[in-house]
Amino acid sequence: MLGVDQNFRPGGGSGSGILAPEEAMSMRYAVAFAALLLVAGAASAKRKPSPKQERFPPTYVPSGEQLYKQFCASCHGVDAKGRGPNADAPRRPPADLSTLTIRHSRDGKFPYAYVSDVLLFGPGINASTHGSADMPAWGPIFMFLDKRNEAAVRQRIKNVSDYLASLQAGKKPVKSTALSGAP
Repeated sequence: MLGVDQNFRPGGGSGSGILAPEEAMSMRYAVAFAALLLVAGAASAKRKPSPKQERFPPTYVPSGEQLYKQFCASCHGVDAKGRGPNADAPRRPPADLSTLTIRHSRDGKFPYAYVSDVLLFGPGINASTHGSADMPAWGPIFMFLDKRNEAAVRQRIKNVSDYLASLQAGKKPVKSTALSGAP
């Protein structure tokens, strides 16, 4: 017959499939050692996070450039001129953010208060003068991302505003740096 051990004898003996006491003890040690290695390997893997798993400190706020690229550039474009890859999505074309000073300032200074208000609360009731109503209000989104940390939200808005100020017509773009904490 195929697959049957001809030397098998129930109850023990040579070739019976039952281990001698010394062999059984060796097998137990081998299994215990293998289990120990498995547990040690799993524990060491948890202790050493890869660089991709490292988290930012809780007070970390990205730079204005990083925030702009993440939240604004898809519609307003990398150059802030309103020609991003998703510029056709809103009903009205996105605003050219490189002309904010020209369009919203009488003294030639960047309109920080105006930009902060639009970022925090959206374009407002009169969307015809303050951008498209399709643009989201980033304040509530930032509040969610920053777990209701108002100082971090204000810092995000400031960082984006500073970056937009650096992109104004006639100015050379300035790379802003990420801050390690909100003031």
